[in-house]
Amino acid sequence: MFNRYTSNYLEDSNELLYPFGYGLSYTHFQYDDMVLSSNVLKKGENLIISVIVTNEGDYDGCEVVQLYLHDIYADVVRPVKELKNFKRIFLKKGESREVRFVITEEDLKFYNSNLQYVYELGDFEVMVRTNSRNVQSKTFFCRIAFTRPSCIIFM
Repeated sequence: MFNRYTSNYLEDSNELLYPFGYGLSYTHFQYDDMVLSSNVLKKGENLIISVIVTNEGDYDGCEVVQLYLHDIYADVVRPVKELKNFKRIFLKKGESREVRFVITEEDLKFYNSNLQYVYELGDFEVMVRTNSRNVQSKTFFCRIAFTRPSCIIFM
């Protein structure tokens, strides 16, 4: 029986052949562990994400470092990986460089079910790497206050 929205090939995967941001290079880049300036983003403050990228290959080359965010618990369905920023860097053979990204309250905003541009309290996952498939991730908590009053119910 023919199904319209499947591949009808059992031996093939339905995954993309190449992830977003995939590209070939004549050299190889190594990413150190990502470092967050804090595990909590408070109102009026910024969160700084830094990672050291090293050119371990035999040639000089350009690398595009990508930053993705994921709102883990939102009122509406959010993207699993939302590209928020990227930086293109040029590294000579054997050179290392620290790449920094700044996350603000504005980076966490989205349109809710009432079409209001808001941000919410909760856990966020930040991801950094060269493409959308091979990422390293860490979690931070957003402590930005709502504009509407909230209530806490104890049981």
